[in-house]
Amino acid sequence: MTVAADNKRRRRFPPWLKKRLPTDGSTRHVRDLLQTLDLTTVCQNARCPNIAECFSRKTATFMIMGSICTRDCRFCAVDHGEPPPLDPDEPGRVAEATACLKLRHVVVTSVTRDDLPDGGAGHFARTIHAIRDALPQAVIEVLTPDFMGSEENIKTVANAKPTIYNHNVETVPRLAKGIRPQADYNRSLGLLKFVKEVNSDVYTKSGLMVGLGETHAEVIRVMEDLRGVGCDILTIGQYLRPSEGHVEIAQFVHPDEFEEYRQAGLRMGFRAVASAPFVRSSYNAEATFLEVDEQDTEA
Repeated sequence: MTVAADNKRRRRFPPWLKKRLPTDGSTRHVRDLLQTLDLTTVCQNARCPNIAECFSRKTATFMIMGSICTRDCRFCAVDHGEPPPLDPDEPGRVAEATACLKLRHVVVTSVTRDDLPDGGAGHFARTIHAIRDALPQAVIEVLTPDFMGSEENIKTVANAKPTIYNHNVETVPRLAKGIRPQADYNRSLGLLKFVKEVNSDVYTKSGLMVGLGETHAEVIRVMEDLRGVGCDILTIGQYLRPSEGHVEIAQFVHPDEFEEYRQAGLRMGFRAVASAPFVRSSYNAEATFLEVDEQDTEA
């Protein structure tokens, strides 16, 4: 079902990885707002292929705590090094931006800040509270680092009561050390499990990339592991190499295989599964969560 990547020299993408970009200037409003409020998005810093589409729909994924990560994952385009101190006014500016955009579903992520005593958990909590004050009815989704497995820090974020708590496992265990050497697969599973123990009302979510050399069976096993810790929502997308300095694409996964993963996930009991080549953790997050919301309404 997978299609081998073309040779390294040509790097030609298959037809299902072609994306048309808006040409009407519809992304300018979001770009100008972010610049005015001095905010960062993962859309820009991680070189997301969906950025033009999302900005044209007047939505974005806010990236708090700066744009410098303390980790150096081999798939990620975000800069790494020594980050600056936290900006105490940032939560308020994020809330202001969400209100200006009139968002119904807000996604907030961050760089990893292993340099901070709490890993930035308190900053996440303050951002959640600020958004809740600005938009009481909004769905708030956070995508956090692993906080080095600290239950105290995970609890700080979970107790701030985001609607959705997302943490990505990113890849299969066999490849994890080469892809995210400072993380730990079992620690990520433990985080998702602990969030449910702290606040069972929070929906948990995780995601992984394919095309890194994993097998179909390994992906299925990761999905089973995630369901084993009560994960509600799953995203699966094609890994796309951000630069020549990052890990190479091992294979292009056909859309039919993505659909097989989606169907398998639903059979396992995930409340919603977004699985397609351009899917990312926060891409169409509102539409994905609506699947869960509709199930709860019908129940």
